Amino acid sequence: MRVALAITSWERPDALAAVLASVMRQSQAPDEIIIADDGSGAPTRHVIDAFVRGAGGRAHLVSQPHDGFRVARLRNLAVAKASADYVVFIDGDMLLHREFLADHVRCARRGYWTQGVRARADERLTASLVRQPAGFPAATARGLGVLRRAYLLYSPSWSRLCRRLANGLIATKACNQGFWREDLVRLNGFNEDIVGWGPEDKELCARAGHAGIRRQTLLFGGITCHLHHPAAARDRLPANLAILEATRRQRRVRCEHGLDSHTGS
Repeated sequence: MRVALAITSWERPDALAAVLASVMRQSQAPDEIIIADDGSGAPTRHVIDAFVRGAGGRAHLVSQPHDGFRVARLRNLAVAKASADYVVFIDGDMLLHREFLADHVRCARRGYWTQGVRARADERLTASLVRQPAGFPAATARGLGVLRRAYLLYSPSWSRLCRRLANGLIATKACNQGFWREDLVRLNGFNEDIVGWGPEDKELCARAGHAGIRRQTLLFGGITCHLHHPAAARDRLPANLAILEATRRQRRVRCEHGLDSHTGS
């Protein structure tokens, strides 16, 4: 199967450069790399343009004008651009373990979407990782907190055993998820009625469940390290939670405003 890596970005050139360096170190290279940028300024665009030029035709940029937090629309733009069979989503502040994409590919199964894991780096560790983008933190590194450092432990055999057991342990986060593209088309992608910080990822995955697409979780594999940043504003959260609740209550499968706005279907 062909795999696309979809990366969302906004005004974080140093972090994005480190993330893109980790993309180029993958043991299994993506067939497509779609960088979906939310109207960033010149420094970030310089990082993106340089990466696209050096990626041998595999990397593409899609963008939208910055008008608040519209990550659902941004991810849909990436899916619309992708031609691969399978799409793995990350954010532009997620460093990738060398086996990250290979783990997602190995885990991909028809009828399932896949949730990966992330460990959070604190501000000091983030600064170190950005200064030395060739590195990926060990589970023993300082600045990872207490419990989530265990997410950096790598074991393919344990990962296979935990594929379903970990579903109840790991939160739903689109910053590390894999979907079959045809399933995203069926669901109409992310719900663009969700604007501002909120559960656009949980809403999509709720609709996936209503459509019979089950969850599996990559624990001890599909590993990322989340670089520190200030928390986003939560002013739209109540309205977005209401959309999620309506989706669950009405067992919706497709959203009204989603992927088809960008594909012409």
